[in-house]
This record gives sequence, structure tokens and C-alpha cells, in this order.
Amino acid sequence: MTLFKRGRIYWTGFYVEGQRYQYSTGVTNRRIAETIEQKLRTEAQLQRFNIAIADPHVTFSEIAKEFEEKAKTSIFHRGRLVFLNAFFGEMPVIRITKNTVAEYRVARQKANPKLKDSTLNRDIAVIRRILYWAQEQGRIAQNPLARVGMVRERRTKKPIITIEHEQKLLEVAKPHLRDMIVAALDTGLRRGELFKQQWEDIDLANGVLYVTRSKTAEGEAREIPLTKRLKTLLAEKAEKAKKTAELTTLSGPVFTFQGRQVSGLKRSWQTAQRDAKLPVRYRFHDLRHAFATRLMLAGVIQDVRMALMGHEPRTVHWGYTHVELVAKREAIRKLEQRVLPRRKINLSD
Repeated sequence: MTLFKRGRIYWTGFYVEGQRYQYSTGVTNRRIAETIEQKLRTEAQLQRFNIAIADPHVTFSEIAKEFEEKAKTSIFHRGRLVFLNAFFGEMPVIRITKNTVAEYRVARQKANPKLKDSTLNRDIAVIRRILYWAQEQGRIAQNPLARVGMVRERRTKKPIITIEHEQKLLEVAKPHLRDMIVAALDTGLRRGELFKQQWEDIDLANGVLYVTRSKTAEGEAREIPLTKRLKTLLAEKAEKAKKTAELTTLSGPVFTFQGRQVSGLKRSWQTAQRDAKLPVRYRFHDLRHAFATRLMLAGVIQDVRMALMGHEPRTVHWGYTHVELVAKREAIRKLEQRVLPRRKINLSD
């Protein structure tokens, strides 16, 4: 047997070593059905040799749920899964192809014409990552999106937050958000790094913050000198926390909301921007860009900027140059020299 129709849907039936297999491809297009049939045959052969124990009926939502429970996930993954599950959720993984990914792009852009190709590329990167994980776990025999291509992204101008807009945001932001805005602007930490920052990794006596939990290997174990503003803010937070908990030393997350570690900022960030009545819509990540840009404008050399930001080295030679703490302190001093006077008189970048 091979492909045949039941109604408008193509089914496939075949034998492997005398065992009969019969599945619905779930599609009406013969070309797509042939691709699905080939994948089903491959999985049947792999099962025969115990190479992978894969369920051809397993749906994407089932795989995604296991991924969230067992794999190392982040807010980034969970945010993308809201949209991915809405489209792929009840679809058997065996039916996910380059064509269904193209259909997903069309559906998402139809629902929101303002979506950028970069946003959709991130969605596809997440589903591809989940399917790779499922393959590693033996839940599927192969990743159907292993060779899926990404749409070429056009470079767009990234807004750099001005001193004036910074002050307006700080005036209206909720206390927990205000503290994180200051920390992001004065250290360049990623949002996830801020969420995970621990009191044990802050040395107020020497004015240094240590990043021990980062999304990149280069980002971990880096040291960032504190600006005077951030050092004062953290010292006040520490003193208040000690009094509240009646402790002599602090441990646990630095940034909390209602006693719990902050795990999301989307709503409070949108509210702050609305209340500040800014003419430009910023992402929270733009605060990190502002830190990098201000360092550059202050005359800080690239090697030092990259060390402070936790960027991946771009050249082989860079990896052999260790940026000393004294050079980082000088970079932060230059940053404060450039920003502080303008912050006082409310001038924009």
C-alpha cells in the first residue's frame, strides 16, 4: 500500500518487516502527504532498530509541555509558546514542515501586520529548539525543522533612550521597576540577569556587582563597578531589607515585587511608558543599548565595553586580553562624567 484518500484527506499504509502501519497525514495536498509518509516510514524503521522510540501521533503541545517541565526554559521561551501553541498546539509533530512554518508566518502577520520578520524568526527559533530537545529525548526520531530557513532581517534603527526620557520614566515607574531601570542603565545587565541577580553577588564595600547567572558563557563571572547612583540605591535597599527581615546579612534575589523575585516586567514597563507620555516606544532591552552607547560616547574603548556587557569576543586576539577591574572603574567614571551633568540640567542625548 501507499498513499490513498479517505474523503479529501490522504492516508498512508505500508509494511516494515511484515508489520503493518497505517496513518492519516491530515493533509489534502499530495506533495505534502508524500513528505509526511516518508517521515513515517523513517520513524518506523528507526523504531525497529530501537534507535528512537517515537510516537507519530504526539502533538506539539504535548512536546512543549514536557519541554517547559523538564528543560531549561526562560521567559523568552514561555512568551513565544503562547503564539506557537495557538497555531501548532494540536498538530502532530509529524505534520510540522517548512510549509506549515510558512503558513504560521502568514497567519501571524495577518493577525498583526506590524510584526517584524525578526519577531517571527525568534518564534521559529524557539519551535526548532523545542523539537531538537524532543529529538534528544527520543520523543521524535528527527527534527522536521532542522533545515528550515529564516527570513532575512532588515536592519532597523534602535532608539537610544535620552536623559530626558530616562527621568520621565523614573518619575512614574513603580518602585520595583524604577530600581531595575536604574540598574539596567548603569550596568547594562540583560533583563534575565537582573531577575537572577543575588545579594551574595554584590560587594557594596568595594562597589562591585558580579554577574554569575547569564545567558552566555562570556556574560557569567563578569564584574561591573557600581555607579554612585546605583551604589546608593542598592545600599538603601539592603538597609531596608535587613530591617524588615531583622537580618545582619542578605541573601536571595535583589529585585523583588511583593516579596517575590521579579519574573516579568511587561505590564509595569508598558504602564510606565504610557504614564510618562513618551513620543518613542522603548523596549526594556533598549536600556542595555543605552548603557553601551553612553560608554562609547564617553570614549571607552571597545574591549572594555565588551567586557562590561558580557559580549562574545569578536576576534581571537581579544580572548587573550583580560580587562582589569581598574579599567572598568575608569570606564564607569567616564560614563558618570558624561551623564551626570546632563542629567541634572535635563538635557537629552
